[in-house]
Amino acid sequence: MSDFFKNVSDFYGTYQHLINIVIIIVGAIVVRLILLKSVDRVVKRIVTGVKNKHDAQDTQALMASPVAAVRVVQRTRTMGSVLSNFITWAIVVFAFIMVLGELQFQVTALVASAGVIGAALGFGAQNIIKDMLNGLFMVVEDQLGVGDVVDLGPATGVVEAVGIRVTTVRDVNGTLWFVRNGEILRVGNMSMGWARVIIDLAIPYDTDVDAVQARMLATANDLAANPKWRSRIIEKPEIWGLESISAEALVMRLVVKTRSNSKDDVARELRMRLKVSLDEMGVKLPSLNSIVLTGFEGATSVTGLRVPKNPPMNS
Repeated sequence: MSDFFKNVSDFYGTYQHLINIVIIIVGAIVVRLILLKSVDRVVKRIVTGVKNKHDAQDTQALMASPVAAVRVVQRTRTMGSVLSNFITWAIVVFAFIMVLGELQFQVTALVASAGVIGAALGFGAQNIIKDMLNGLFMVVEDQLGVGDVVDLGPATGVVEAVGIRVTTVRDVNGTLWFVRNGEILRVGNMSMGWARVIIDLAIPYDTDVDAVQARMLATANDLAANPKWRSRIIEKPEIWGLESISAEALVMRLVVKTRSNSKDDVARELRMRLKVSLDEMGVKLPSLNSIVLTGFEGATSVTGLRVPKNPPMNS
């Protein structure tokens, strides 16, 4: 037995640095997996708790719940994504320094040299620092979260992941945009709180305006009272009156306050019902020039723009 331990001791003495490097690398991988698993478990526990509390099977079903519940889920997933990024980078840097030490590098001198090089490259590195700080503040201030529909300027769509340096956004065409956090000067979040459906309906100039307004409001109220739609409509529909007037048509404005994720569905259903109601009244809508959707409307008016049920987390 003593010979065995002596042989092991001799083997370790011969390959000491190699064995230590392997142990460091394996240890770093194991610690990273354990920490990422812990973060993922905590995120799933919080998300599952919110879903169970509001009797929802997935994130989409939460949209009928209070806004705070949705934000808890999105914020938790976002924080989990950022924390996973931080854990990965921290472990990689720490393990790299330990490996350099085992290879007999003068880590202190190397760090000092890196400081000199870093000072020389400081002008270029400031963009990276800007990206990281801006991303951190966006998450802390809850400007956006995984699953939000946002307009970041360079890209508009659903946030799939928020990293330390880059935020990924999937637009309605399926294109995945990688937007540097430092380049995001403003965030338009279309998933917070509530949204408003605005329908401008053009009718012939000689139409009975009062009768049309009454029918429009009645149609909207019927939709709001429907069991399928009433959970998506926050307040009673309103007629804002005559929006514009021309020689060809009068434009009446109808508005409905909805949950942010239900705006497009409510708008489509309401337009269809208004069309049927006006047909019953014998009102023929005048022909209008085609409208090209831009900005927020263009981003959210395409069927299929939905929050992913299980947004990916960066690792």
